[in-house]
Amino acid sequence: MIIAPLFSALSLLLAPPIVFEENFEKGADRWEPQDKAQWEIKKTDQGQVYSQHKKQTTYKPPHRSPTNVALLKDAVFGDMELTAKVKSTHPDYGHRDAVIFFGYQDPAHFYYVHLGKQADDHANQIFIVNGADRTKISITSTTGTNWTDNWHNVKVVRKPSDGTIEIYFDDMAKPVMTAKDKTFGPGRIGVGTFDDTADYDDIVVRGEKIKQ
Repeated sequence: MIIAPLFSALSLLLAPPIVFEENFEKGADRWEPQDKAQWEIKKTDQGQVYSQHKKQTTYKPPHRSPTNVALLKDAVFGDMELTAKVKSTHPDYGHRDAVIFFGYQDPAHFYYVHLGKQADDHANQIFIVNGADRTKISITSTTGTNWTDNWHNVKVVRKPSDGTIEIYFDDMAKPVMTAKDKTFGPGRIGVGTFDDTADYDDIVVRGEKIKQ
């Protein structure tokens, strides 16, 4: 009966160190929205969250890719495990989505995961933007992300050292998407949507922080 608690404690001891935490209780000064009018700090019964509350944006990326983007300032991560609470706030439809960016180099070079309600070649996949419109690089995925109006747990595991990319949704033990790509090295992280709205909270990064 004591094996499970011991295993859990051992997993915590072996987990990479926490190198970044954000709960937005002190605002969002550490974040850089591409369009500030889309983003706000929203007070809830559980505390403050970072809310991308507007779909319309003045930001026009150089290639076909998400238009609703907020990046963490002045931090680059190598091998990392990012966890976050995510809440889709858009009315339900086939491509209802939220996005997490990683390995971000500049507006024309980055990775992102599109967590979309229904999967196709342009939704519910892992993508690369490499000086051209976004391209699917998922090796495995699912038929779609089961968005509700509640909070969900998301995890992104990324290892530039060997190209590993794994995405988890609610079940933190089994990835819902995987990819293998070593195009970009360490990079920035960000949150947003392709063209919807969503709230974010309790972002934690474990692993390797390159600079502040």
